[in-house]
Amino acid sequence: MVWIAILLLLLFGLLLMIAEIIFIPGTTLFGIFGFIAAVLGIFLSFRNLGYQTGMFTLVGFAFIASVAIYFSFKSEVWRRFALTQTISSRVNDDKRFLLSVGDQGKAISALRPSGKAEFESGEAEVHSLGPFIDAGCLIRVARLDDNRIFVEMV
Repeated sequence: MVWIAILLLLLFGLLLMIAEIIFIPGTTLFGIFGFIAAVLGIFLSFRNLGYQTGMFTLVGFAFIASVAIYFSFKSEVWRRFALTQTISSRVNDDKRFLLSVGDQGKAISALRPSGKAEFESGEAEVHSLGPFIDAGCLIRVARLDDNRIFVEMV
């Protein structure tokens, strides 16, 4: 029964250390708990199972941990957990609006302070210059800066 506890401690320690390295680097809390669990499992194997079994456990765990960590870094298994897509688009870049200061439109969503509005030339993301504007209110273009449209309530 003791060997099951030792095996579970070693497995739990190894999983926590790999999780620290691969999934949540920088927290060190999981790595420390994993190391403590592994050391406790090795200590219990020395104390309860004898010197020879304890040494076998120590060397075996060190080998298995080294191989597991090496293949965790080397293999492409962890690629499916990584975010590989990037967003290269910007707001209102794909549309060219023929708006000018003073044009009027209607807020589609609440502008708190940003939201969507509809103009004659189409929908666009707009920013409120003043207070929040509720959906459905009439708005007027107050300023245009590099594809950013600033509006105010009419």
